[in-house]
Amino acid sequence: MNNTMNLPVDEHTANDEWARKVRAEFPFFQQPDVEPIVYIDNGATTQMPRSVIDAMANYYATSNSNGGRGMYRLSLTSTELHHRARERTAGFIGADVDEIVFTKNATESVNLVARTFGKSVVGAGDEVLITGMEHHSNMLPWRQLCERVGARLVVVPAADGVPVSPEEFECHLSPRTKMAAITHISNVLGTVNPVAELVEVAHRHGVPVLIDGAQAISRRPVDVRAIGADFYAFSAHKMYGPAGVGILYAKRKHLTQMPMHHLGGGSVLDASYDRDLLLMPAPYRFEPGTPNIAGAVGLAAAIDFLDSLGWDSIVEHDAALAVAAAIGLSAVDGVRVLGDPVRNKGGIVSFVVEGMHPYDVGNHLNEHNVAVRTGVHCAIPLVDSLDVVGTVRASFGVYNTMADVESLISAIRTASPGMWTTDYPNERLLPEHKA
Repeated sequence: MNNTMNLPVDEHTANDEWARKVRAEFPFFQQPDVEPIVYIDNGATTQMPRSVIDAMANYYATSNSNGGRGMYRLSLTSTELHHRARERTAGFIGADVDEIVFTKNATESVNLVARTFGKSVVGAGDEVLITGMEHHSNMLPWRQLCERVGARLVVVPAADGVPVSPEEFECHLSPRTKMAAITHISNVLGTVNPVAELVEVAHRHGVPVLIDGAQAISRRPVDVRAIGADFYAFSAHKMYGPAGVGILYAKRKHLTQMPMHHLGGGSVLDASYDRDLLLMPAPYRFEPGTPNIAGAVGLAAAIDFLDSLGWDSIVEHDAALAVAAAIGLSAVDGVRVLGDPVRNKGGIVSFVVEGMHPYDVGNHLNEHNVAVRTGVHCAIPLVDSLDVVGTVRASFGVYNTMADVESLISAIRTASPGMWTTDYPNERLLPEHKA
């Protein structure tokens, strides 16, 4: 008998009736003549509800034009829709509308800060502080900055699933620390960091903080004012919205002082071959070129969708599924759950099957129509610290049910070694794919 049927899910219970109603809003799960898929790779990309798809389709069908470039009706409508999306996003995270910069994803948002604000505050001999659980997108831009200016990248070690404590964080701050960048929720282990407390510690030392909120934005309410973040980055495609839309929140005082990174149409009020440029005010100066208006419309619709569900329901549901999966997987012989999903309740469970390459596990799950993430999850230093070649990651969303958890565990019970385990047990890439 499947051992997930009576799991002790502490004070939380997965509300399957609620989730089934939510699931009905997603065309992806309503496809006729298509074998149902257990989609638990939400940490990478979430599916989109009908309201988001319809909002974008309606824009393309009725209002598609280049906003901010014309005085005709369609252009003015596009301009207004883009502005409304900015307003909706600002309200969603407790920011002011002129503190929201649209990018193409969270990665671009972090790079924008590193190459503008970071470059202006970090110099030779200085330090940038990150944690040992950062996604490459919140590690590599800071490493590159340090290499370019002669600064040092300092890492707060990440224990297996243990949040970074304010005390440990403060121990790694020094008079040379000029910037800190931390993840809100680890994309590998679901570790939830006490970001407001970490920001408060950093600010006591005069250090500004960027937070990678890519995994948190769909799992819990985010109030950038309450957190105190100087910068907060996230992506629409991880919060039931479209791909190609990123969001950077930046405090107004930083935006107005940040140097330009990209230039082009829409970023200046006046230009010539030799006069000083007259820049557009922030945030528009950081958004040159034609914007992704349809994507912004989809983002606003995704925010409406999330708010309509109720944050208490979202938080409890995602956490309950992750707890159930962690407990159920731990009961399977040979399975080792990494981190502490039961305590963290970050909606993410990473695990390994002893003696089996994670890619073989992923291939086996695919044969059972279970979609998970396998590998290093763009967080190689963290995975290396776990002393594994990679992990299998299940990340849950609002449309998942206990039946999905049961399908995952049932399929894992029958997994067996394959080509990766026998021929490439310690490899992350096939030899022919290595540079």
